[in-house]
Amino acid sequence: MHLAQLNIATAKFPLDAPEIKDFVDNLEPVNLLAENSDGFVWRLKDESGDATAIKIFDDPNIIVNMSVWTSPDALKHFMFKTHHRDFLSRKKEWFDALPEQNYVMWWIPKGHIPTLEEAVSKLEFVRKHGDTNQAFTFKRVFDFTSL
Repeated sequence: MHLAQLNIATAKFPLDAPEIKDFVDNLEPVNLLAENSDGFVWRLKDESGDATAIKIFDDPNIIVNMSVWTSPDALKHFMFKTHHRDFLSRKKEWFDALPEQNYVMWWIPKGHIPTLEEAVSKLEFVRKHGDTNQAFTFKRVFDFTSL
């Protein structure tokens, strides 16, 4: 089994605004860092190489990030033990706090590429039910054997 994740954020500024330039300018190097990280399997991207133009919510300021990893530890290492951490610590500069859960993880069979519809349904599920073996957060990671 592999671990899929979706996270969303509401940008405080248009992506071409100077206030968010540092974030936008570092999308490519941070995405490359992810792709070269141990445990990385796949990430959502369009022809530009990132997912910022992919809109799945009514609010055009919501950006999405979706990826697949071999394990929660691999994802956690990328998020908190690499240069990605520096940008994560600055998210309040660029993104509004969301009133609901902004990320979700779930187990998928190896080789499966999650769809955006699947990811949104998992996010809605964790918002409604909290962490379960079907959809969860880092607060309570479920092992795939609990499925």
